[in-house]
Amino acid sequence: MSMPHRAIHRVENAEALDKVAEPVSSVVQRAVQPKPIRDLLSGTNLGHPLHPSLTDVAIGAWSMAGLLDMVGGSEAEPFTELMTAAGVAAAVPTALTGFNDWADTLGAERRVGLVHAGLNTVALALYAASLVASRGGGRRKGKALRFAGLTAMGISAYLGGHMSFAQGVNVNRTAWQEGPDDWTPVLAASELAEGEHRTADADGVRVLLYRTATEVHAIAATCSHMGGPLGEGTIENGCVICPWHDSTFRLADGGIERGPASSPQPSYEARIQNGRIEVRVPPPGAQSDMAKEGAHRRGRRLLSRASAS
Repeated sequence: MSMPHRAIHRVENAEALDKVAEPVSSVVQRAVQPKPIRDLLSGTNLGHPLHPSLTDVAIGAWSMAGLLDMVGGSEAEPFTELMTAAGVAAAVPTALTGFNDWADTLGAERRVGLVHAGLNTVALALYAASLVASRGGGRRKGKALRFAGLTAMGISAYLGGHMSFAQGVNVNRTAWQEGPDDWTPVLAASELAEGEHRTADADGVRVLLYRTATEVHAIAATCSHMGGPLGEGTIENGCVICPWHDSTFRLADGGIERGPASSPQPSYEARIQNGRIEVRVPPPGAQSDMAKEGAHRRGRRLLSRASAS
């Protein structure tokens, strides 16, 4: 095992970090509870998490400042300060989105994320201090603070990469699921009454089935956000709410009604044939039609609520 892996392994198993992580996570979860805040910070309407996109801005600006420190002379100082200030400005929304994502983690992922956040905070403080020093005439001090900030940021970026690529934090948990292309029986129709939901196996993929008076809906039963079991969720207004982090998906087409999920659920065609419920992956073009129908139903639901009020 390499030295970086040994270091991360120690962090992953440092249960003492939980004493800090748990209360901080609870505070963050309460702060991001309102739907507009949760959806914005999670990148729900973006189609993938917002945090990674924002990290590129801060890392890019601070890296460029470091490059100018190394190869630029005194005439490059204004541009170095500009890059430093841009990184500081970008670091604030980046941190907010990062804390939002981190609050949903547990165990080893939460511990690594806490250290990752701590190093980012140190880097932000060092870069902010370098601006104060440089503008006060202390150019050497400002440069030293920037290099210290670059070091903290580099270690933090390594930890962030470990969380994404080694631990799989906040990746789409349904990305590799491939349901059946042909109609596949999954459940006897008599086993699913109107208004009930159940999970079943469709050629190795768990699907969530929900029956209405006129049709059966089928979507992936594993939450795309963190892998939560949607079969244990609650059904409200034509949607299923994940029991883990309250991501809410439309049963008609798998679309997202509420984050923190940013990837919709895979949706399947379903029918009742010879007393059996059958599902299949929608043929090309059919998925968009299902999404349009889901949007129409959502619009009708909103209109009915408005008229009722």
